[in-house]
Amino acid sequence: MDVPVPGYIGPILPWLDLFGIAVFAATGALAAARRGQTFVTAAFFALVTGVGGGTIRDLLIDAPVFWVHDRSVAAICLGAALVIWFTPERWWHGKGFDWLDAMGLAAYAVFGAAKSLGYGIPPVPAMVMGVVTACAGGIIRDMMAGEPSILMRPELYVTAAALSSSLYVMLSFTPLLPFAAGLIAAAGGFALRAAAIQWRLALPSYRGKR
Repeated sequence: MDVPVPGYIGPILPWLDLFGIAVFAATGALAAARRGQTFVTAAFFALVTGVGGGTIRDLLIDAPVFWVHDRSVAAICLGAALVIWFTPERWWHGKGFDWLDAMGLAAYAVFGAAKSLGYGIPPVPAMVMGVVTACAGGIIRDMMAGEPSILMRPELYVTAAALSSSLYVMLSFTPLLPFAAGLIAAAGGFALRAAAIQWRLALPSYRGKR
């Protein structure tokens, strides 16, 4: 018998989800702003980036598409676009934004895995849904902006999302409460991504036949 969605998500994971949406929406707006686009384009980039991964997840797990039924999500994406639009671009240079992105990545991966489990998705596909939730919006953003996709970079990005979602799924079978499992899993993914940012950690790339 499937555990109801609230039983898997707990009281704090929705806040992690909203934080992840806001951060990814900001990256989308920033991608448009750096190319001298209009605010309408920046807002569109923010929305698509913020909800892209979660939309694909909900369609795949046969859940109502979250942002269509929650009026706060589109408002959060628009708010993120406004923040980017009315602040100097120099504020978003350097590693500061990378740290925020790392937190959003880990939080969004955990929520995606938790929601999938709540809808009766088996553990391994639920892990994958966590990665899709965290990464698909960024992939769409990069495609629209004409940048190399995050999937094509050796840096530990998708791997950090996979760590967060996998940790959460594994911890969900322990006596830990959902909020504790979520915080631990998000912290694990964030730590890996932070290490990659700080020390430029990357997976080995394919070198062809030897």
